[in-house]
Amino acid sequence: MFDFSIFTQWFDQLLRITIGCPEWLAILIECVLVGTGILLGYALIAIVLIFMERKVCAYFQCRLGPMRVGYWGLLQVFADVFKMLVKEIFIVDRADKVLYLVAPLLVIIGSVGAFSFLPWNNGATILDFNVGVFLLTAISSIGVVGIFLAGWGSNNKYSVVSAMRGAVQMISYEMSLCLCLITAVILTGTMQMSGIVEAQTGPWKWLIFQGHIPAIIAFFVFLIAGNAEANRG
Repeated sequence: MFDFSIFTQWFDQLLRITIGCPEWLAILIECVLVGTGILLGYALIAIVLIFMERKVCAYFQCRLGPMRVGYWGLLQVFADVFKMLVKEIFIVDRADKVLYLVAPLLVIIGSVGAFSFLPWNNGATILDFNVGVFLLTAISSIGVVGIFLAGWGSNNKYSVVSAMRGAVQMISYEMSLCLCLITAVILTGTMQMSGIVEAQTGPWKWLIFQGHIPAIIAFFVFLIAGNAEANRG
């Protein structure tokens, strides 16, 4: 597999030595490019998965799914995004404006931040800590706080009850997800995300093959709990 660190080191030397950027400017440029890459990858993956979900659900229900915008409905997701962007943004009466606006940001931060711990390629890991699994679960759990703040900030008792139910449901599924991650940590002997990936390099090295029945059970539990926490059908 191509070592992506070769490219990153070349680009760093290009900024610092060839162009002559000061250290703070080089770090700033690299951080901006990395952040843009994460957001771009996040958006592309979301577009593909949303389209796949709508088509698969339609197939289950003997329908065709979105077909009108673009060939075979390929541009339907872009049309939906454009529709949401041009909608009027308003704040509910008597709502706590700060909490009401911060809540969706926390959900997005928790979702996008989890991407920073994923090893995309050899040498292409953005944040590779020795306790990466722990930090991944911690960052992704921020979304639960955003869900609760959305209901609390609206200053409506029915919204608060609904937000509490949603937050409790997400927390209950996260317990199952964390137990499944512990299975991967035990089988690989490390909490570092890159180490878990490297332990599965090669044919028949996946944990569902190495770990046998416990790993297979953890895989299916993670699949079900992950879809349930994401509120997917």
